[in-house]
Amino acid sequence: MAGRIPQTFIDDLIGRADIVEVINARVPLKRAGREYRANCPFHNEKTPSFWVSPTKQFYHCFGCGAHGTVVSFLMNYDRLSFVEAVEDLAQRMGLEVPREGADRAAAPSVDEDLYSLMAKVATYYQEQLDASDKARKYAKQRGLTREIAAQFGIGYAPDSWNEVLKRFGASEASRAKLLELGLIRERDKDKGEGHYDYFRDRLMFPIRDQRGRVIAFGGRVLDAGEPKYLNSPETALFHKGRELYGLFEVRQDRAPLTRLIVVEGYMDVVRLHQSGVTYAVATLGTATTPEHLKRAFRLVREIIFCFDGDKAGRAAAWRALGNALPEAQAGRELKFLFLPEGEDPDTLVGKEGKVAFEGRYATALPLSEYLVQHLTATIDVSHADGKARFVAEARPLLERVPAGPYRELLLDRLAQAIGVSAERFMTIVGPMSESAAGTANAPAQRLRVAARSAGRGGLVRQSVQNLLHFPAIAARVTDQDRNGLDAVTEPGIEVLRELLDALQTQPALHAAQLLERWRDQPLGERLARLAAEASMLESEQAAGDELANAVRELARAAGEAELTGLIEREQQGQLSDAERSRLVELLKKVRRG
Repeated sequence: MAGRIPQTFIDDLIGRADIVEVINARVPLKRAGREYRANCPFHNEKTPSFWVSPTKQFYHCFGCGAHGTVVSFLMNYDRLSFVEAVEDLAQRMGLEVPREGADRAAAPSVDEDLYSLMAKVATYYQEQLDASDKARKYAKQRGLTREIAAQFGIGYAPDSWNEVLKRFGASEASRAKLLELGLIRERDKDKGEGHYDYFRDRLMFPIRDQRGRVIAFGGRVLDAGEPKYLNSPETALFHKGRELYGLFEVRQDRAPLTRLIVVEGYMDVVRLHQSGVTYAVATLGTATTPEHLKRAFRLVREIIFCFDGDKAGRAAAWRALGNALPEAQAGRELKFLFLPEGEDPDTLVGKEGKVAFEGRYATALPLSEYLVQHLTATIDVSHADGKARFVAEARPLLERVPAGPYRELLLDRLAQAIGVSAERFMTIVGPMSESAAGTANAPAQRLRVAARSAGRGGLVRQSVQNLLHFPAIAARVTDQDRNGLDAVTEPGIEVLRELLDALQTQPALHAAQLLERWRDQPLGERLARLAAEASMLESEQAAGDELANAVRELARAAGEAELTGLIEREQQGQLSDAERSRLVELLKKVRRG
């Protein structure tokens, strides 16, 4: 269903959930004082370093640094997207997930019979693989084991025009469903009435959705026929611009998931998984789309595109780069790996194995380097004409990158490529639209500022951390004291102001609720790391007292600094009328004590 999940519902869901119960169902926990601990499920260890706090409804591993809320745990452990994790948690508690602005009429539920029919056809294809000497021989020739074939549900569509039609299309209603799913086709009128099987004499790769349901098929011809690969058409179940082949299987693997490698073919994915590269996925007969990348970046922070080194592979890589630019942000890595000509992941990993194949990642080009190399390969930037052409071609690409730290760094790299300063490059490029990311640079800037507040000695950092550990203490800050923070310029002060505003407008029960409000924002990860640190204070009362005192001290220090600066400017005869009025106001405050 379309529509955004209301934040109020997420707050309520997190408030009702018990992170200890959810995690303990998957990873046995042992009580250790007021918290619980276990061996971390996200990395191999012998000594427990994974801690769960029922008070904060938060988990943290001191070994690998994994941390988050109950939603984060479901996302990382069960390999779910954010929406899937929320829906899973809500289902456990018997809650229906509401949607803001959802158009129920425009998004009807899919007939469950279609999923059931696809599952039956997939099972039939698997049975035919076992029954066909020709298909088994081909699978063995391609290096596939019986185990990997079973894991991916690989099957075989018999060399027949009507086997699926006969078995699953006995009635008019069943034929209509087969037609809707793209499993059969209507005959051309000049060839008579009736239908025929869409897939014939092909090795069949079922495409699964996030819940493991078969939604489509990809068929690979066994001989030299054309087309080599045949994919299901778009249906009510299947939209190729959204799905990634192998993503369901990636989520089933319990190894820590830190990256995805995106390849071009079904066989590439299967052979990579068989060789131990269990984080491989493929697009489905289409170029990588922004929706593919959004789904991938919900799971990992690093994506490696892997292409053949020939002309077609490089053309596909450049298309992928164009679609990837809107998703290029600080904290994400996009790389491009080109294999030797004549090789693809399927053949290469079969020859050299997992370790050697993964060793090639060292040669993968970061997006910024690939972009520069591609442009300079066809443009001579040793003279003004070439530099002007370089800028003209780079500008629309640069504009597609969201405003923020990554765009700034990419701009620096492009400027370096033609031997000018970043400032000069920006002058040549001219003003760019911020539409790609709106005000994305603002939270990124706040993140950088906040990060400079180091050590517990900083009042701003202390206050932010106290709010994360004890969100209810925000109520201890009066409006007068909160207004006093407007003049404070300490690093990280914008973070403190925003937290106070958020918590005084919409109080939170514990840190998990607060952190979920900042998910997917640059500031969110910084707050999560602070929340993971142990509190030096034992009680909410002590934290509230420290917060109130810190806010007043910050406001007092800011006022003194402002007053000193105005007095100095007054002595130099540089005050404006507005500044003089402000000076008088501050002096009156001082006299009042």
